[in-house]
Amino acid sequence: QVQLVESGGGLVQAGGSLRLSCAASSRTFSSYAMGWFRQAPGEEREFVATISASGGSTYYADSVKGRFTISRDNAKNTVYLQMNSLKSEDTAVYSCAARVVESLALRPSFYDYWGQGTQVTVSS
Repeated sequence: QVQLVESGGGLVQAGGSLRLSCAASSRTFSSYAMGWFRQAPGEEREFVATISASGGSTYYADSVKGRFTISRDNAKNTVYLQMNSLKSEDTAVYSCAARVVESLALRPSFYDYWGQGTQVTVSS
């Protein structure tokens, strides 16, 4: 089992920034692709960003491209999501997910482990 714990969410004004962190319990974290997803009230879970196991490849949803950056520190078993130029429509619960293969994936069903999520609220 892999435990994922997100942190860094909160309330921020539009145009502001937040950095989310996701700490993993697994000793084999460096072999997992990781992803960030979000879910707003009444909406389906939405893909945000993904990063390969090595960190060499990333992919973003069009809605966040150029504003969000996913990164990872395999020595710390942690993946990050730097969010800049936040908009009210970014308000959601953000969850990280781990995939026990190295390659990227956009669909939630391709991920094996999930964190509980952290709330991000952007006020306009």
